[in-house]
Amino acid sequence: MAKIWVFAEVNNGKVDTAALEILTKARELGGEVEAVALGPGSTDAAKELGQYGATSVYASDDEVYADYVAQPAAHALHELVKEHAPELILFATNYDSRDIAGRLSARTGSTLMSNCFDILGTDKARTTIFGGATVVDVALEGTPKIALVRPKSFEPEASGGEANVMPVEVDIPDDLKKAKRVERHEEQASGPKLEEAPIVISGGRGLQDASNFELLDQLAGAIGNAAVGATRAVVDAGWVPYAYQIGQTGTTVKPGVYIAFGISGATQHIVGMKGAKTIIAVNKDEDAPIFQIADLGIVGDALKILPQLIEEIKTRKG
Repeated sequence: MAKIWVFAEVNNGKVDTAALEILTKARELGGEVEAVALGPGSTDAAKELGQYGATSVYASDDEVYADYVAQPAAHALHELVKEHAPELILFATNYDSRDIAGRLSARTGSTLMSNCFDILGTDKARTTIFGGATVVDVALEGTPKIALVRPKSFEPEASGGEANVMPVEVDIPDDLKKAKRVERHEEQASGPKLEEAPIVISGGRGLQDASNFELLDQLAGAIGNAAVGATRAVVDAGWVPYAYQIGQTGTTVKPGVYIAFGISGATQHIVGMKGAKTIIAVNKDEDAPIFQIADLGIVGDALKILPQLIEEIKTRKG
């Protein structure tokens, strides 16, 4: 039976949701599913990881994995790989996980496949190319096989299991303690996190100016339980922080409702939001590509429609 590992990030004692999504998929592959969690809170996180399918969790609460970037975790993983020989290791496409996966690939000599949205078996995964326009199946090679999976690719479903905790006791050499985190800053949000929001309101170049994103904030506030996102173009222009970016190089969202204002619908953006249950698009250009996937399309000026929509929602709620 093939051994499948899922690397689970644990931050502030909370398991990254993407790891639970990947564990859910790993259960379907029919192998022996285990998880690896490194850093403070990992031992306690084993209970939740077990509920989502991990039969064993290799865990260490050592601060070294939180204090130093990537190198200690990659070293520990490599030592574990040599001892336990997993067939496939799955990582979420997050900042730290990408760094660790790349370093592990270099140490093991295995190829690393990124941007997967489906795992078809222990030796094959699925991704998109040409900005999301073409779906391809890719054969995974090397030992172990390593793949990075996009968040929101699978629905997390608990299986009610339990995991055995396997303590990780790996000495980290001093020469791998180079890039140290000296400060952490978490941006405070007034609403739900972008990737968890049931309603996402996004803006693109059609909003014309950074100041007009205030209208999206007002609409999100009027609706309630909504988050604001953006295209890469406006992030690159400095209108909003990178945390707002939705798309192939940003966050993947799957809300119940996605409302796009002034977004033309470039494929790089579409791959990050096409999983929304209902897509509403507002654009002055009736030929904008986003109308091809929208459930409801409105041809009009977003800057004229937004104030009216905000007022209408406030009136109905008032």
